[in-house]
Amino acid sequence: MTSTEPNQGYVASRGYAWYVFALLFLVYMFDYIDRLIVVSLFPFLQKDWGLTDTQCGALVSAVYWAIVVFTFPVSLLIDRWSRKKVIGIMAVSWSLATLACAFTRNFSQLFVARTAIGIGEAGYAPGGTAMISALFPQKQRSMVMGLWNASIPLGSALGMAIGGLVAEHYGWRHAFGLVAIPGMIVSLLFFGVRDYKTVALTPSTPAKGSASTNAGQGFAVIARRFLATPSLILTYFAFVGNTFLTSSLLTWMATYFHRVDNIPMSQAGIKGSLVLFLAIVGAPLGGYLTDRWMKKRMDARLLFPALSSLLTAVIFFVAFYFFTGKTQYILMLAGGITCSAFVPAAAAVTQDVVHPGLRAISYSLCVIFQNILGSSLGPIFVGFISDRYDIKTALTLVPIATLVAALLYYLASFHYERDLARVEKVALEAER
Repeated sequence: MTSTEPNQGYVASRGYAWYVFALLFLVYMFDYIDRLIVVSLFPFLQKDWGLTDTQCGALVSAVYWAIVVFTFPVSLLIDRWSRKKVIGIMAVSWSLATLACAFTRNFSQLFVARTAIGIGEAGYAPGGTAMISALFPQKQRSMVMGLWNASIPLGSALGMAIGGLVAEHYGWRHAFGLVAIPGMIVSLLFFGVRDYKTVALTPSTPAKGSASTNAGQGFAVIARRFLATPSLILTYFAFVGNTFLTSSLLTWMATYFHRVDNIPMSQAGIKGSLVLFLAIVGAPLGGYLTDRWMKKRMDARLLFPALSSLLTAVIFFVAFYFFTGKTQYILMLAGGITCSAFVPAAAAVTQDVVHPGLRAISYSLCVIFQNILGSSLGPIFVGFISDRYDIKTALTLVPIATLVAALLYYLASFHYERDLARVEKVALEAER
């Protein structure tokens, strides 16, 4: 695998980069189908097992808690061993865990199986982010990240729609089995791709006064810079606010329509999935607009998430607090576009301002932050408030977190150019 376009920044050829991208897209899509199919099964589980909203929220949070625990050690394997092998192994394992959900007999067993899904999914986002960052030129990074992250709303929407439809006609157990098998098949294809060579953790030039720099010393130098990168740390915390909202909507949107509009779960799942499906427009659009804006302002990769997060907060708060019916749904559709627009630019920042040999680790830390404080807390928060008041009240409070995210991105923008200038320039090579 040699570069045929060396002047355009591709580690391999353009065609091969897009081939690997297609596999990464499909695997990420099945990641979210398996992760979120359970949300359209809540009424069926509550009928069979008498679960509360808090318990239902915990079935989603279990995945994120497992990701928090395992994402960093798995990312060490990704950065120091192999992207493709770790991704392939994880994808097969989370598919098997999804299949196991179909055979559970109570809440505790299903909770354990859902946790196993999270263990399998722990390193996929960091690994995929690192591969895309390596395969494509830096100037295209936001756009490609946006296209890749469009698989999240697509997978989420399919999971919500498929789950409700299958459960109503064949039972909720069949829903888990149906989505597990195709994901496993796609996962096996990933073992055949070519990876980029693992990057040594050494600065490009020895520190002044040092005769040489070994890997351990290089890591110490890079780690200090990593921890002292304000734009990176602020981006991690901003992700928390965004994912608090998105995970809450992904988990409870179908249930909201089921209860408020008094419609069957199959219809509610489709109605909710359409809102979240529009993120398939928002993510690529956000990446494209960010890359265009960067031609005029280098800090656009943080200013754009700040603006899109602010707009998202306003749209969803107004929708839940002031409106019902058709007007509310139109606002929600608009929010479905804006809620994912932050992802490509913010994800690109986690790659831009760190050493190339630590890109998966950088995104794994982002995953830890967003999952432990955002994605895992959002579903339970909504369930807790819903049990005590109602689901409308709970969802009305959620956009406050995205408002905080907008402020953090704006603060990070003041540090981005300086942090970017400090990054070591390391040439990447494709495997042969």
